[in-house]
Amino acid sequence: MKKTVGKPPKGTEGVITRGKTAHNRLRRVDTFVLLYARECLTSSNALFVDLGYGEEAITTLESGQRFRKVNAQLQVIGGEIDPERVAAAKPFEDEQTTFRLGGFNLPLQAGQQPTVVRAFNVLRQYDESEVLPAWQTITSSIAEDGLLIEGTSDPFGRIWTANLVRKRAGTLFYEGFLFSTNFRAGFSPELFQPYLTKNFIHQMQTGSPIDKFLSDWKAAYNETTAMKTFGLRQWFQSSAENLARRGYDLLLQPRFLQKGFLLWRWHTPLSVEKDLPWMR
Repeated sequence: MKKTVGKPPKGTEGVITRGKTAHNRLRRVDTFVLLYARECLTSSNALFVDLGYGEEAITTLESGQRFRKVNAQLQVIGGEIDPERVAAAKPFEDEQTTFRLGGFNLPLQAGQQPTVVRAFNVLRQYDESEVLPAWQTITSSIAEDGLLIEGTSDPFGRIWTANLVRKRAGTLFYEGFLFSTNFRAGFSPELFQPYLTKNFIHQMQTGSPIDKFLSDWKAAYNETTAMKTFGLRQWFQSSAENLARRGYDLLLQPRFLQKGFLLWRWHTPLSVEKDLPWMR
């Protein structure tokens, strides 16, 4: 495990991260959630938890503003394992936004069940073996049909990947692996490799599921080069459609692809570890 900036307080689970963030770094994450799981934000019991928001409360506050455009009553919790960061965020609290000390064991009050939990740039410093237990702890109190989106991004949020975990009928499912780009760095499947999440980043050996996926996507990308004439978004969409013809279960709705979102879909219970794509 990499060196951390400090030990967590007693009673919290996890380690203190570097905490670096920037304005709008997670804007595209919010855009995806609004497209993919809006019902998790508009339900009467909606609760959004931003886990590990960092040195400043920027991402939590920005997300609250975006999500309240579809639910003015949305409750938002910013969770951090560093007491100094929580103290610094306290002045930004209001009736619908609170900042609390907590780690993977989310800082919830009695009866609270998150409908969306976002944990970005949190797990990269952990060992691969710690990822699944962390997800299980984070989602232990999640609401039915609730969503965990856990990912890794570049410093500006232009390129990122994320795992989706969903609770269905009381069971936690690995719902898929998401690739996101805003095309400002161009487009090529290999651009995502440095920002793979912890469960995939060390799995890039020849023949592994993630290596095969990215290799097949690169082949699909090369075969659709002519679409570059119509723009990077059209090329991205065409490469995804080509990739799906190779047998991958992908979300191919244009409203996702045109925004630079490619979801490799799975519907595997977390308890069946051997069938998870990084375990195969």
